[in-house]
Amino acid sequence: MSTTAQVDAQREEPRRIAVVSWKTPIIFGIFTVLFALLPLFAPREGVTTFRLGKENAAIPVPDVVLPATPTAWVAVLLMALCAAAAAALVQRHRKIPLWLIVVYVVVLLIGFLAWAAAGATLPMIGLLAGALALATPLIYGALGGVIGERAGVVNIAIEAQLLAGAFTAAVAASLAGSPWAGLIAAMVAGMLVALVLGLFTITYYVNQVIVGVVLNVLVIGITTFLFRQVLAPNTETLNNPETFTVLPIPVLSEIPIIGPILFQQSFIVYLMYAVVALVAYSLYRTRWGLRLRAVGEHPQAADTVGIKVAATRYRAVLLAGAVAGMGGAFYTLVSVPRFNQEMTAGAGFIALAAVIFGKWDPIRATLAALLFGFATNLQGVLSVIGSPVPSQFMLMLPYVVTIFAVAGLVGRSRPPAADGEPYIKS
Repeated sequence: MSTTAQVDAQREEPRRIAVVSWKTPIIFGIFTVLFALLPLFAPREGVTTFRLGKENAAIPVPDVVLPATPTAWVAVLLMALCAAAAAALVQRHRKIPLWLIVVYVVVLLIGFLAWAAAGATLPMIGLLAGALALATPLIYGALGGVIGERAGVVNIAIEAQLLAGAFTAAVAASLAGSPWAGLIAAMVAGMLVALVLGLFTITYYVNQVIVGVVLNVLVIGITTFLFRQVLAPNTETLNNPETFTVLPIPVLSEIPIIGPILFQQSFIVYLMYAVVALVAYSLYRTRWGLRLRAVGEHPQAADTVGIKVAATRYRAVLLAGAVAGMGGAFYTLVSVPRFNQEMTAGAGFIALAAVIFGKWDPIRATLAALLFGFATNLQGVLSVIGSPVPSQFMLMLPYVVTIFAVAGLVGRSRPPAADGEPYIKS
């Protein structure tokens, strides 16, 4: 090849510009310094025992005993190395791998637990199993948010769908004497809330955020009124639902560590595993998912190739409502065997934060919801064992992590291009 041809070929090759950001190394450094202040100014004596098995387990697992302050200092060192590795990668204009972030978070978590639970025993099986239970309705809500927003509809009404699902599940299960009836009723209730959301936002082009906020307030008001006027006077007949019991899966539930956590749960949790896998597969591996994402990214282009934008968004919103409704059923059919007013306690907004944290991806949103559930359960466990960490700090932690994540800890967080924008066919 001649020199001229080589030059022309080089000109025709697309240029690859590596976009790097110092946000992740900076955030790593900030968290490392802040964590180092704990063993520096508040060293704790004694050891922390991590109990990884149950007393009557078929396969016993020994406890892990770590010295509190030395473990914290080792964690500080490893976190500093992770921060240095992230800075070196950015310096070389290379992308920071996800595994490095995971390693940093795990090291930080182990070091913090060793310091916070000095002189006590942490029941890790109960801690993680409880975190999964608390995260289950958040995961359902987050999946509903991902489906709706991938289609271009901002689903601020997740809280309303969860609460409506919890209410109708309690009533239907009480009347029918079956939790299955309650689960189906919860899905229908979530779809009805979603239908109202779709009617105003898709058909009449009303601001999606405003409609979502109004629906949240409306459902809170309706369920509170019905609880006081109907359910409270008739608790035995209308607010005494049959619940899903814990259903251990043979063999799998006996696997050390992960068995009691993942496979000694109720049916709704097992259903959640299937829903997460199904949504993740359908969104990226099917024609339906391709059309859904096309409508959320560029509805005009999707309309040009024959995709019905309004119909696709309606189907997505209704499906999202059904999924969120299943999350609401968890409250009254698994967690608490009766409905209480405003019992979701803002879980819909936490699920919405998980959607943003997870960058509108079903798997990442699920992991974010698990983080929120873990932080919520951890504050209760630390309070029981007498840890000096204020419980309010643990409740605040997921939202702080979300702010850092949106700021760039896990990369650039970009919603679908047409998210929140009504499509008016020209």
